[in-house]
Amino acid sequence: MFTCRLPWWRSSATCKLQQSGGFLPRAWERCQPPSHKGINTTVGQGQQVGAQEKQVLKDLEMPLARRETETLFQEQPQIGNQYLEDALLRSYLKTHLPPKVLEEVNQDLERFGNRLLTKIKPLGWECELNPPVLQQYDAWGQRVDHIVTCSAWRRMKEIAAEEGLIAEAYERRYSNWSRLHQAVKLYLFSSFSGGFNCPLAMTDGAAKVIESLGIPGSLKNAFDRLTSRDPKMFWTSGQWMTERRGGSDVANGTETVARKQPDGTYRLYGFKWFTSAADSDVTLTLARVADAAGQVKQGSSGLSLFFLKVRDEEGKLNSIQVQRLKDKLGTRQMATAELWLDGAKAELISAEGRGVASISNMLNITRIHNVIGAVASMRRMISLSREYAHRRVAFGKLLKDHPLHMQTIARMEVQMRGAFLLLMEIVRLLGLVETNMASEQDQLLLRLLIPVAKLYTGKQASAVVVEAMESFGGQGYMEDTGLPVIVRDTLVLSIWEGTTNILSLDVLRSLTKSQGQVMAVFFSTVQKKIELASSTVKLEPAVKQMQDAISSLAQFTQAAGSKGAAAMELAARDFSYTLARIYAGTLLIEHAARPDASSTDISAARRWCNQELCPVATELENSSYKAEEALVDSALVYEGSPACSSRL
Repeated sequence: MFTCRLPWWRSSATCKLQQSGGFLPRAWERCQPPSHKGINTTVGQGQQVGAQEKQVLKDLEMPLARRETETLFQEQPQIGNQYLEDALLRSYLKTHLPPKVLEEVNQDLERFGNRLLTKIKPLGWECELNPPVLQQYDAWGQRVDHIVTCSAWRRMKEIAAEEGLIAEAYERRYSNWSRLHQAVKLYLFSSFSGGFNCPLAMTDGAAKVIESLGIPGSLKNAFDRLTSRDPKMFWTSGQWMTERRGGSDVANGTETVARKQPDGTYRLYGFKWFTSAADSDVTLTLARVADAAGQVKQGSSGLSLFFLKVRDEEGKLNSIQVQRLKDKLGTRQMATAELWLDGAKAELISAEGRGVASISNMLNITRIHNVIGAVASMRRMISLSREYAHRRVAFGKLLKDHPLHMQTIARMEVQMRGAFLLLMEIVRLLGLVETNMASEQDQLLLRLLIPVAKLYTGKQASAVVVEAMESFGGQGYMEDTGLPVIVRDTLVLSIWEGTTNILSLDVLRSLTKSQGQVMAVFFSTVQKKIELASSTVKLEPAVKQMQDAISSLAQFTQAAGSKGAAAMELAARDFSYTLARIYAGTLLIEHAARPDASSTDISAARRWCNQELCPVATELENSSYKAEEALVDSALVYEGSPACSSRL
């Protein structure tokens, strides 16, 4: 039986056809879309479409033997240069970048958009078709633990270096706008990268940690390699934090022990349960330093941060054993492994006991990359849905001429736009911080918005890509279209770098740590943006809705002090959603208030503000945050469960 896994919008990629474990290159024709007998839906005239449908019906009435083809009577969506086709991105850059910077960035992004279509996109699909495999033993029984990756994956690494996907942020040739330039390139790259956006996130995070430590001499070579544009020099980094007892709870879940050696280095002993991009060159990891008696300190204050090379100069693993590769729902293009550290040589790079604080810079960067991936996935699926609506005929007319169908895509577009502007705001603020141009208010706002954006866009993306998949009907569910790959790879974004609830609690910590100052900054920032847009007549309804939401949020925060910690924990998710919706809505209003704003910009801002902007206030009115409600929640969850009913 023949199997073709080629997306029908990608005729340029290699097509695998398997029969009894072999490949049949000559059977390529089976993967091609029909050259005739299909509906040419690029023409919008109703009369022509009707004639085409009559021909289809005539074909379907033919006996099976007389049909010329058994292919589907649909045309594949064709997307072009994703930079040139992204009106929102181009208008944002035009509004914010200085003219000289805009000119150079525009040229770079247009060139990169062409490279994505012609070179990177086929490589991304090849990575999906050829996932990594683990070769634990060689032909003579020697343990080698070699993670075998495909040539396309290795080429992605070279392209990442050539394009400066990490270097761009650290060269700072555009000063505070360098980080935004990098983020935009990653946004365009992400959904075509075949999963290589993940190791780039951790590489960026590792470089950020080393830079924050002042680039000590022992790490200078590593920093130069992590930020290199030379494919032969470029390194990628892992982030080995998750162990058997916990994911986000590193304080209680980390069991790895570090033993100091006479030469000042350390040997690490432990089990890393989930290590993404296990084929990386280096990694940062947490461990507990053992004292002279072999004892370690528990809790977060017992954790220290280490740098280690995965392999030695001869390519042999650094006293590391690869237990197995993870069998994941998505991101199958990337090697995720369980690793035994059996005396891995490492360098202590944080102060002893300051590992969590030191790695926080890495987490901030990887969370921003998570947002980039979420927005990119939404944009890719919406672009395909939009293009498909121009080609697919159903019930006598193109999908784009069905109002309900277009309403559905428009709603997805509004969600993506809010997420995009939230992403741009974060990287704009990060650029200011990295060039010492940020005010204290900017820094506080960035600390708040990173977890807010990560948790909200992760949930947004999951909902949008599933909705977009549905817009293709049954074709959206077919593996050989490639659409399920995008969906699977997106679903992890609400889990990576902290789940929604974990990050909601982190939002509360930012309030506590700043003693409420961060909320004062939040309110003043959104109020200023709204006031500047209040004179735009077409935005008056949106401005009014936003002002009401801000007022409701202010009332909640004033009352929150008397609610107690338990009530605030129950409110954490709704509170974080409220911050995301209000801030993203404010950015949409600000963007729509530009003198050259389009009617689409205005429509998007108004539609965003039609949703519930302050869910935390609504739930407060419904008394959802009382301590006794937690008991009711448990009863609802565990009703009828023999294992848990005794607890209630």
